[in-house]
Amino acid sequence: MVRPLRRPVADGWYHVFGRGNERREIFGEARDREHFLELLAVLPGRFRVRIHAYVLMDNHYHAVLQTPEANLSAAMQWFHGSYSAWYNAKHARVGPLFQGRYRAIPVENGAWAYTLSLYVHLNPLRIAGLGLDKSGRVAESKGWRVPTAEQVTERLMRLRAYYWSSYRAYAGYAVTPAWLETETLLQQAHREPSRRQAAYRLEARGMLSHGVEPSRLERLRDAVAIGSADFAGRIRRLAVTGPLDGIVGKRELRRRVPVAKVRRATEAVMGTPWEAFLVQHGNWGCALFLWGVRQLCGLTLREAGRQVGGMHFSTVSTAIRRLEQRAAKDPTLRALQVRLVNMANDEP
Repeated sequence: MVRPLRRPVADGWYHVFGRGNERREIFGEARDREHFLELLAVLPGRFRVRIHAYVLMDNHYHAVLQTPEANLSAAMQWFHGSYSAWYNAKHARVGPLFQGRYRAIPVENGAWAYTLSLYVHLNPLRIAGLGLDKSGRVAESKGWRVPTAEQVTERLMRLRAYYWSSYRAYAGYAVTPAWLETETLLQQAHREPSRRQAAYRLEARGMLSHGVEPSRLERLRDAVAIGSADFAGRIRRLAVTGPLDGIVGKRELRRRVPVAKVRRATEAVMGTPWEAFLVQHGNWGCALFLWGVRQLCGLTLREAGRQVGGMHFSTVSTAIRRLEQRAAKDPTLRALQVRLVNMANDEP
């Protein structure tokens, strides 16, 4: 079959990933990973590709890239080709190292890429030993099981100790290399630069405390687009006339929940009309709604604030952070979060 031409996209954001042929390892030892990162570090200077996040696993990798120029295919062809040739020579092997061509999913903007970066960084923890295999994530995301404080601490220690990802730079545990851009996405974490890394660590802790529904993670990996309904529609229309630059794989668009659904679900969960819980002090309804539209609708902090009468984005960030901190200790509030997600996703 003739492979269709790929259409270049200038200044595009992408979730890029590649897997070893027949799911075999692509990193046999630490030196392999080091050289992979050495080649990754060449992309900004050689192709002007911006590298925002990455993680290296045993048989695959993930990266969040941005291409000011329409040259993703050229950059990835050089990158995969260079590493494959080096790896094959070093390990005395022949044949393709990667399973087909790289895969790349268009991402609408930095706000969406921020959520994606958390997914990328949490990859090393999705194992049964930490209770975060697929069945464990289902149980926690549905509220059927709540991890103990000891389990959450162990997960955070493993995440902090994992050397082969950009999480340590985002969280402030390691010096950020010159070729890795973290500030663009960290701006989504907090208004104050001095508090961004702490806010990012807190968001990662929240995901490790509450669990993430596996289907959401699979959509981040398998969707044809990550973004708003309008963005997904544009990608769908372009895909009709031919694949985009770097896009391969399934044609499943990532589902995003409309804001109106989250609002109705919040009213139902709280048992209070919208107008009432917006003005009541000591009521978690407003914070729950803000958390919901961030998690399920992909809204920025500013966009979420506009949904509740123009609340400042820093106030939105504080409200969500307090909700997550309280929910980590309060099973009742955690149950409200779970009900909100389930109702917003299930409502027709």
